[in-house]
Amino acid sequence: MTTVLNPLLPASVQNSPATGPAPRPAIADPAALGLGAFALTTFVLSLANSGIIPTAGAAVVGLALFYGGIAQFAAGMWEFIKGNTFGATAFTSYGAFWLAFWWLLTNPETEAAAGAAGIGAFLLAWTIFTAFMTVAALKTNVMLVALFAAATLTFLALTVGAFSGITGIHQLGGWIGLVTAGIAWYGSFAIVTNTTWKRTALPVGHLR
Repeated sequence: MTTVLNPLLPASVQNSPATGPAPRPAIADPAALGLGAFALTTFVLSLANSGIIPTAGAAVVGLALFYGGIAQFAAGMWEFIKGNTFGATAFTSYGAFWLAFWWLLTNPETEAAAGAAGIGAFLLAWTIFTAFMTVAALKTNVMLVALFAAATLTFLALTVGAFSGITGIHQLGGWIGLVTAGIAWYGSFAIVTNTTWKRTALPVGHLR
């Protein structure tokens, strides 16, 4: 079989073996970890915010650092490797949120200096971020749209509660936070199950 050479390229170049970039090794989907970390940490904190288990606020300190913070931040870094801008932005940002929250919990002088207005401003900023991530989620799947919509309402209620000092609104944020955690847990459950079973056992409702 005769090889047809491109007359526009030197023969020495065309006869040399192709040298393209080395194939990138496949990595596991980090979304299951990221969603799981967000869900579990949010669940424990929301138990405290809702007033169901007030002492859960103390138990969330370690989770905020190690699981919601470091593990979720790492999931965001792996999403960058996979080329997923949405997942990378979400997991890295909320991982940083939990790390910042851990800092406030472990440095009471900082929290005291910020006061109710400072904490309210902190939560307001995250409400805005979560709201525009909800818009971006409209091109992903139903699970993520529901998750970010619920998270936006959670942050909004906690923001109003912080600024107003009304306990009932703060507790409402806790109750909505439990719903948010449940949706995120479902997402994590769906991804890890579908991947392991190699079929769509739990749908997430793709919108693309």
